Amino acid sequence: MTATAATTFADAAAPVQSPFAGTTALVRLALRRDRIILPLWSIVIGVLPIVYGRAIMGLYTTQSQLDAFATSTAALKSEIALVGPIFGSSVGALTTWRAGYLFTFLAVAVILTVVRHTRTEEETGRTELLTSTSVGCYAELTAALAVAGSGAVVSAVVATAGLTSIGLGGAGAVAFGAAVLAAGAVFAAVAAVAAQVSTSARLARGISFGVLAVAFLLRAVGDAGSGALSWLSPIGWSQQLRPYADERWWVLLLPAVVAVVLVALAYRLLARRDLGAGLVAERPGPGSSPPSLSGPVGLAWHAQRGPLVAWTVGLAVFALVIGGAAHGVSDQLGSSEAVLQALARVGGAQAIEDSFIALGFTIFGLVAGAYSISATLQLHDEEEAGRGESVLAAAISRTRWASSHLLFALTGPAVALTVAGVAAGIAYGASIGDVGGQVPRILAAALVQLPGVWLLTGITVAMFGLVPRFAPAAWGVFAAMMALYVFGMVADLPQPLLDLVPFLHLPRLPGGEFQPAPILWLLAIAAALLAGGLAALRRRDLR
Repeated sequence: MTATAATTFADAAAPVQSPFAGTTALVRLALRRDRIILPLWSIVIGVLPIVYGRAIMGLYTTQSQLDAFATSTAALKSEIALVGPIFGSSVGALTTWRAGYLFTFLAVAVILTVVRHTRTEEETGRTELLTSTSVGCYAELTAALAVAGSGAVVSAVVATAGLTSIGLGGAGAVAFGAAVLAAGAVFAAVAAVAAQVSTSARLARGISFGVLAVAFLLRAVGDAGSGALSWLSPIGWSQQLRPYADERWWVLLLPAVVAVVLVALAYRLLARRDLGAGLVAERPGPGSSPPSLSGPVGLAWHAQRGPLVAWTVGLAVFALVIGGAAHGVSDQLGSSEAVLQALARVGGAQAIEDSFIALGFTIFGLVAGAYSISATLQLHDEEEAGRGESVLAAAISRTRWASSHLLFALTGPAVALTVAGVAAGIAYGASIGDVGGQVPRILAAALVQLPGVWLLTGITVAMFGLVPRFAPAAWGVFAAMMALYVFGMVADLPQPLLDLVPFLHLPRLPGGEFQPAPILWLLAIAAALLAGGLAALRRRDLR
């Protein structure tokens, strides 16, 4: 037998590897890596409907009170745009209406999960290492979708079981769980396509979140108007299932078809592109760089400007909605005896509106903290990709290089919260006829969140300097704070646990008493963490 014939025979006899080979092993690996963050977001999202159900049951004890609440809320177009339409006045219908924004939260979680286990792995070179073994070309994408899908399934099951546990079982509970799962499936598929189109994890997240933002705006504008635009939004589809209000089971066909089509498209695109490449080709840069890129600050601005603008615009839009919805929120609560007693205890309608705004800006503070973590971790990305080493090869110190990105991690949240505070102040002031008086009050409520945001920045910098390999675990710290904050509203958690959430130490403005001591303590701790992280960066080796 000739050598050519022997080679041909060997190739024909060799087993053909399945493109899905190794999927199970990659699922186990992904679950191990996400063993903390995956249970956190999936269970928290599933548990939150119980909070709203118990609150509504405690405040409204008769059907007439529930009817009055539903009627008054339906008249507030700003709140309908923020949360979604009301389809009924039963406890179940109002509970699932209030929990409608969880579809957006779940979308964010599955997008981050899919991108993390696809494009991020490819960008760092781990995918090339894995595919050089007996791992099929489709295994990584399949594993990422399976892990994100498992989280969405857990959220759906926990939500269904939780609603049943408080007496809201039946078809409505199943419908809400199905709506949660539908939203997760669609946006996991969106992220899968984005991971094939883009050339970096950052761009994949940007494309996915852009689709999510458009979906939210279509749903918000549609619900505040005739409702037609809501049918163009996957979030609107989940709400149109109408749990506890004559369920429309056929609506599930829309997200099912879209998810299947997008997943099939993702596999098709994956098969047509090269490893490490995206379908959107990178454009060559200019032959010479502008003066703005002559230093590390210019380079950092080039990397940070897009996310900064996106986060600022997003916070401003939500701030306008919060400010517009604040006026009349006490009227929306109704006139039950429990509500009247609660109003009397807190100081009347104005106190309720101030508390509503304060709660909104506490959440905005957490969101700004997420942006600050992302901006700080750009240092980690630069070091992992080797770009940091290229910058440091010039006459630039490590402190100067790190400070160029920290400039935006510290000032970026201040800019975003300032814009959000002014936007909410204008919206709320216009609704009560006192723009000049309300803008400073609400701007103060926004800026008082900065010490908590900067503490998260300090934690991330300290982890980057001391344990750079585990710097992305700063997201785990953020998720833990979110979980403590959420569960603190539900359960009577020990005070030492609640003290771990910096935003709970800050003055509750507007309306609350301003106390400088917590602010100074948080600033001092943040400064110490920043200094310690930068000192460790100067002394350690580059990875």
